[in-house]
Amino acid sequence: MTSQVSSPAEQADGAVVGEQRRAAGTKGVRRLDRVIIRFAGDSGDGMQLTGDRFTSETASFGNDLSTLPNFPAEIRAPAGTLPGVSSFQLHFADHDILTPGDAPNVLVAMNPAALKANVGDLPRGAEIIVNTDEFTKRAMQKVGYDASPLEDGSLDGYNLHPVPLTTLTVEALKEFDLSRKEAERSKNMFALGLLSWMYHRPTEGTEKFLRTKFARKPDIAAANVAAFRAGWNFGETTEDFAVSYEVAPAAKAFPVGTYRNISGNLALAYGLVAASRQADLPLFLGSYPITPASDILHELSRHKNFGVRTFQAEDEIAGIGAALGAAFGGSLAVTTTSGPGVALKSETIGLAVSLELPLVVVDIQRGGPSTGLPTKTEQADLLQAMYGRNGEAPVPVVAPRTPADCFDAALEAARIALTYRTPVFLLSDGYLANGSEPWRIPELDELPDLSVRFARGPNHTLADGTEVFWPYKRDPKTLARPWAIPGTPGLEHRVGGIEKQDGTGNISYDPANHDFMVRIRQAKVDNIEVPDVEVDDPNGARTLVLGWGSTYGPITAAVRRLRAAGESIAQAHLRHLNPFPKNLGTVLRAYDKVVIPEMNLGQLATLVRAKYLVDAHSYNQVNGMPFKAEQLATALKEAIDG
Repeated sequence: MTSQVSSPAEQADGAVVGEQRRAAGTKGVRRLDRVIIRFAGDSGDGMQLTGDRFTSETASFGNDLSTLPNFPAEIRAPAGTLPGVSSFQLHFADHDILTPGDAPNVLVAMNPAALKANVGDLPRGAEIIVNTDEFTKRAMQKVGYDASPLEDGSLDGYNLHPVPLTTLTVEALKEFDLSRKEAERSKNMFALGLLSWMYHRPTEGTEKFLRTKFARKPDIAAANVAAFRAGWNFGETTEDFAVSYEVAPAAKAFPVGTYRNISGNLALAYGLVAASRQADLPLFLGSYPITPASDILHELSRHKNFGVRTFQAEDEIAGIGAALGAAFGGSLAVTTTSGPGVALKSETIGLAVSLELPLVVVDIQRGGPSTGLPTKTEQADLLQAMYGRNGEAPVPVVAPRTPADCFDAALEAARIALTYRTPVFLLSDGYLANGSEPWRIPELDELPDLSVRFARGPNHTLADGTEVFWPYKRDPKTLARPWAIPGTPGLEHRVGGIEKQDGTGNISYDPANHDFMVRIRQAKVDNIEVPDVEVDDPNGARTLVLGWGSTYGPITAAVRRLRAAGESIAQAHLRHLNPFPKNLGTVLRAYDKVVIPEMNLGQLATLVRAKYLVDAHSYNQVNGMPFKAEQLATALKEAIDG
């Protein structure tokens, strides 16, 4: 969904119209600057769809937002159990925000398991909407409730709203020719309608979405629309909800432009398509489905009209092998995976290093090791990306910092791969992949020129005057070798994993040549041009917090809290992890303390200590969830005071 943000004045006009529309109602309206809502239930309760629809309408309304979908780690955990709880958290505001929020103001719990799994995260006074129909004795016992939490006083510190969502939904759909089980499936739309009323979300987009989604089943479409409207009407008429809430559009948070809500994986897919168009090369994706990277394969398969070719291989090794073959043939080649797949692809990545061909390796990191936590987030593949190959096989590493930034990171990874003829790692993670935020759609003239020159003829003259093609004769600036497309007359050359002779590309076992080739490949990566790291330090702080990847939002939110409390702290965030920005050492040595928060056990901190001999302090978390801003603010305050 896209929305044109023309000016703050126009957004204010829209808010006035909404206020006039609500003036006809009888209930009070309370203005808020931000809200955090969490929908929670079984995997089959449609919580992700509910959250996604609420998010889409919030984006179209003009709020800034950040989301955190949280899926069960099991493919299909038993219904009504704690491992089977699926949730979706949305933070939206009338100002610039950076995270999905630490603690929900509102919890919608579809069953006892959802309540028990999430109530510990709620602050006192939060709103809890529970589906009372699911609070049967058996369902409560399944999660360890000896007595009903709705009646035993344990929820007295919250604003509890018991709503028989299932019963109300079935009653609202009695005119439709549906079984009770079919009708019950629409209870998530009833809940969505109720929350849409509570927070004055637009409704037209959701109704249109439902009619489109179920176009082949018009009865189901009509039933879902009816349930959605029934939920909205229930909020309007019931005495249990005496107040609704308004969060104005974030008129000052966005530059003028056309915006849409976008997830990290979708932004990454769009970035790869844009890179192929800017390079005037066909895009080839060789991939094997793996959580949480599969959405990129799904999305790119829809864009054949842009010259995209997707190949779902039989395994990870075949996927990257096909991609490397496509790179040899002149395509912008990509392979997508997560940590376990990177392990399988490592030999072919080493081959790409040896062949010196452009290849983008997208790693959407998840909890490990082995199968680990497929649906949970982690940043623990950094050292694998840096060193997880045999021999000296350096690979550049790029990491996006927000869901929308995945678009720009994809363009940057493609730039490096094409310019320097090298495989490149793009390290995203599950938090960025599934989370979403507003994204300003760039103008075409804002995109970088990634055009490539293929080798067209001989590039070397022998001592006897013969002109020949040397496949490993390098550009003196980038150290990149020429890219010769198979079938070009006179450019026949040898490829393979055995060491090449410098220049000619012939097989060589000469020790001196091998030493030279190892060093020249390393020098090529070390000399990649990347921007200097920027430091945000308005007050001359003594402590620097350094981050990479998806820790950007929580770190920045924590830094804002500390500065608002009068503390002085500096912040820097890395996009390029190999090579590091050339000014990074100077920046680090300018501070008394350097703190590096990571969702691993200190991998960037290890690299920083080794390269710059700086006593960087790690702050680590590996629980499958992103940092909370308050948690980081507390840790950073201790670092400042220590």
